[in-house]
Amino acid sequence: MAGEKRDFDAEAATWDENPFRVKLAHDVARAIIGTVNPGPDTDVLDFGSGTGLLTLALQPHVRSVTAVDTSQGMLDVLDAKVRAQKLPNVRTRLVDLERGDALEGKYDLVVSTMTFHHIRDVGVLLDRLSGVLTSVGWLAVADLDSDEGKFHDTPEGVFHNGFDRSVMMKYFEHAGFESVRNRTAAMMAKPSPSGEMRTFTIFLMTGKKRA
Repeated sequence: MAGEKRDFDAEAATWDENPFRVKLAHDVARAIIGTVNPGPDTDVLDFGSGTGLLTLALQPHVRSVTAVDTSQGMLDVLDAKVRAQKLPNVRTRLVDLERGDALEGKYDLVVSTMTFHHIRDVGVLLDRLSGVLTSVGWLAVADLDSDEGKFHDTPEGVFHNGFDRSVMMKYFEHAGFESVRNRTAAMMAKPSPSGEMRTFTIFLMTGKKRA
């Protein structure tokens, strides 16, 4: 059933074995760096971080990254990477907004990749993310262009079959973001259930918090 809870804990141990996911994270990181230009004074929140593929791609370029996810299994994988690489500027937090958990802290940049299509109410989430941004903070969201439901093999945990960029731009503007722009951040190849390869485009939408 569409929107039904997906067990990301069960997928965590093998999540990084998919080379398309790894490439996607690096492509999105390059797009974020090229668009928002974070630096050594930038504190980042990675919302829906999973195993931290985007977190770790951004980490060398910023002051700190706080990785937030609803899956403890995913965060455990990221914590193991952080310990192995001895990264003092990365921390993880288990946060489930639907359960009533709070987002805490203030950040110069909030990023999220391939998470928004799992969110029931995008407008509410954008308001929450705006609330943890500094007065001059930026939001950068990467997600699927409209995909007619072909990206996911099963509908569990999926509330949106990608997004129309013009609709996402309106979401951003309604949540109080300005200078909203979008670009194609990545192309992702994925086999269909029948084995044929399909290619999907991933957009990056960015906006600056309105003062």
